[in-house]
Amino acid sequence: MAALGREAGDDVRVAGVVPVGAAEVPKDIKIPTYTHGQSRPSPGDAKLRKPVVIEIIEKKIECLRKEKTLNIYGTLTFGTTAAFSGMLTNFIFRHRFKVTYDVLKTYTSLTALPFLSTIVSYKLLVTDALYSGNISQEDCVLRSSLIGIACGVLYPAALAFSQNGRLAFKYHTVPLPPKGRVLLYSLLLCHSEIKAMVIPLILQTTFGIFHGLQHYAIFESTLEKTVHED
Repeated sequence: MAALGREAGDDVRVAGVVPVGAAEVPKDIKIPTYTHGQSRPSPGDAKLRKPVVIEIIEKKIECLRKEKTLNIYGTLTFGTTAAFSGMLTNFIFRHRFKVTYDVLKTYTSLTALPFLSTIVSYKLLVTDALYSGNISQEDCVLRSSLIGIACGVLYPAALAFSQNGRLAFKYHTVPLPPKGRVLLYSLLLCHSEIKAMVIPLILQTTFGIFHGLQHYAIFESTLEKTVHED
C-alpha cells in the first residue's frame, strides 16, 4: 500500500498538478474583500462622480481667475497712481529749477520707474506673502501703504530732485551753489516744493490702505468659497 501511495504521488507531480495548500499566495498581492452588506462600486457610480469632480475643479479655477484678475487690475491702478505722482513731482521740480531741457527724458523716467517699482514691490512683499499665508490683514494694509509712500512719493521726489537739479546746474538756470554745499543749497531752494509733496503723500497712503484692504478681502472671499466647495 505504501508503494502504491508513492506511485500515486509521483504520478500527480509528473502531471503538473500541485496539491491544495502546497503553494503560497505572494504577500505583495492584495485581494479585495467585501463584508456582508457592503456595496461594491459600479461603473455607473464612477461615471457619475467624474462630472462632479470636473465641475468642482472648474468652479475653483473660475474663482481663482476672478481673484487674480481683480488683483491685477488693483495693482495696475496702484502703479498708475504712482506714475501720476511721479509726473506731478517732475513738474513741480522742473518749474522750481526753471528747467526746459530733456522734457521727454525726465517725464519718461519719472513715469515708468515709479510704476514698475510699485508693481514689483507689491508683488514681492504683499501678493506672494499673502498666498504663502505668512501675512495678516494688518500687515497687508501696512505693507501696501508703505509701498505707496516709498515708490509713489519718496522715490519720485528723490529722482526728480536729482535729475532736474543736475540739469539746472548744467544749463545755469539757477544760481550756482557755494562749493561743497550743493545738497543744502538745493534743499533750501526747493523747500516750498518739498512741502507740496504732502499732497501726493496723503493720496498714495490713502490709496495704499484702500488697495491693501480690498486685496485681502478678495483673497479671504476666494479662500472661503474654495473651503465650502471642498
